[in-house]
Amino acid sequence: MDEDFDIPAADEMNDEFMDDIEGPVSLKVGEEKEIGNQGLKKKLLKEGEGWETPESGDEVEVHYTGTLLDGTQFDSSRDRGTPFKFTLGQGQVIKGWDQGIKTMKKGENALFTIPADLAYGESGSPPTIPPNATLQFDVQLLSWVSVKDICKDGGIFKKIVKEGEKWENPKDLDEVLVNYEVKLEDGAVVAKADGVEFTVQDGHFCPAISAALKTMKKGEKVVLTVKPQYGFGEKGKPASGDQASVPPNATLQITLELISWKVVSNVTDDKKVIKKILKEGEGYERPNEGAVVQVNLIGKLQDGTVFIKKGHDGVDPFDFKADEEQVIDGLDRAVMTMKKGEVALLTIEPEYAFGSAGSKQELAVVPPNATVTYEVELISFIKDKESWDMNTPEKIEAAGKKKEEGNAFFKAGKYLKAVKRYEKAAKFIEYDTNFEEEEKKQAKALKVTCNLNNAACQLKLKDYKQAEKLCTKVLELESTNVKALYRRAQAYINVADLDLAELDIKKALEIDPNNKDVKLEYKVLKEKIKEYNKKDAKFYGNMFAKMTKSSANKPATKDAEPMTIDSKA
Repeated sequence: MDEDFDIPAADEMNDEFMDDIEGPVSLKVGEEKEIGNQGLKKKLLKEGEGWETPESGDEVEVHYTGTLLDGTQFDSSRDRGTPFKFTLGQGQVIKGWDQGIKTMKKGENALFTIPADLAYGESGSPPTIPPNATLQFDVQLLSWVSVKDICKDGGIFKKIVKEGEKWENPKDLDEVLVNYEVKLEDGAVVAKADGVEFTVQDGHFCPAISAALKTMKKGEKVVLTVKPQYGFGEKGKPASGDQASVPPNATLQITLELISWKVVSNVTDDKKVIKKILKEGEGYERPNEGAVVQVNLIGKLQDGTVFIKKGHDGVDPFDFKADEEQVIDGLDRAVMTMKKGEVALLTIEPEYAFGSAGSKQELAVVPPNATVTYEVELISFIKDKESWDMNTPEKIEAAGKKKEEGNAFFKAGKYLKAVKRYEKAAKFIEYDTNFEEEEKKQAKALKVTCNLNNAACQLKLKDYKQAEKLCTKVLELESTNVKALYRRAQAYINVADLDLAELDIKKALEIDPNNKDVKLEYKVLKEKIKEYNKKDAKFYGNMFAKMTKSSANKPATKDAEPMTIDSKA
């Protein structure tokens, strides 16, 4: 707006109600509606595009014409031929503008009737705007540049100057490739670099860059306004190499472009198998347990020694069945997270590689306790048949097969692998409403066996709550199953639910009085109960002793009587 249109400064504005009006206001062309409760009115002259509206902090560009209620025009950007730009919600314009333009879409044209309290109030803006004047503005929202307070504390404002692709943002572990330029407020260039690669969580140059990258899309370019707390604070930064110094308490302006990034993720919860995607795969499907996969791979030690190479230099690709222990555990797990055509770099610690024993491989020996890397390309895979693709006899057969695999793993002491097999077996036959009577009997027997064996695994793994749940499932099918009562009692004992354990053991002995295992467990339970009773007696004895001592040491008064224990208690 031109010089005679006096815009109140931000510190002169009353910020009450500033953020109450956000988002589009539903209007038909020609319809007028009050916005909020302070008398601001909006009449829609032309529909806008899409559904988005600008927010506080965004840099908006508008054309407008301002008139008094009698039609007298006092200002117009259209007459000057230059759109007006300002930052929304920062008190750079009258409150009626800040509130009204937040409701507009791109390209929208609206007539705002703004009461004096949201315009120039009692003083007006001489000589063009009289005191207590209600104003009308014909406003067209041409465009806006989104400016976000990304840390919600005013420390980093991000203005997007080039939109990115898709919707994903880099995460802490990801390796990003960026261009950036850093300037001081006076425009002096502090640092500039192209094609810099680093891990987001490790950061680069100053904390603001990592914080901003986690909000950016591939190809996005932004300008960051960075306050000292996300720059170099009170100390500033001395000059080094080709980078200039940063003064203490300096606000920085950083132009940052996210060229691309490599997704890095933890394959295992303990972060001992890490996957970095070097090339994105196709589609969304991944191999399941039992899938036949074909890969090209190169396995290396940390010093670069190659110990296996498949699918390169004339060697055929490598085929194996996922989750069948045909390869090391880390490679097995990682391949099941990959898509067809994906290329990934895996870093696998000894626990998921060749362990403390090491291994003699085709091209070199992997020493004990070695961390290894694999570059893997998933060429193709054929998924193992899922339960929904099977008929009933196939489901029962598949459940039986998985049960036998679980038994083999249990005998080998590989309880986690056994658990996975028992769980998968139970899922094949979980929904049996459409089974024939004979098939239901077979399915029930398999459910009982799989859940009982799974409970035995959970006891070995010390997951007593899960063991209890599995035994309860069995007892819902067979209320007199002695093994289920026995194993649930073991679970209860280990979590100190001794009363519940005693109920299960007594019921098991009623059903099978001569069961040696149950009798032995009853002895264990009785010892536990004795132990807990002794602890309780000692605890309460000490407590009463302290209370008696405290009472004895307390001076006698007319109102205070010595504490006694009610003999009837």
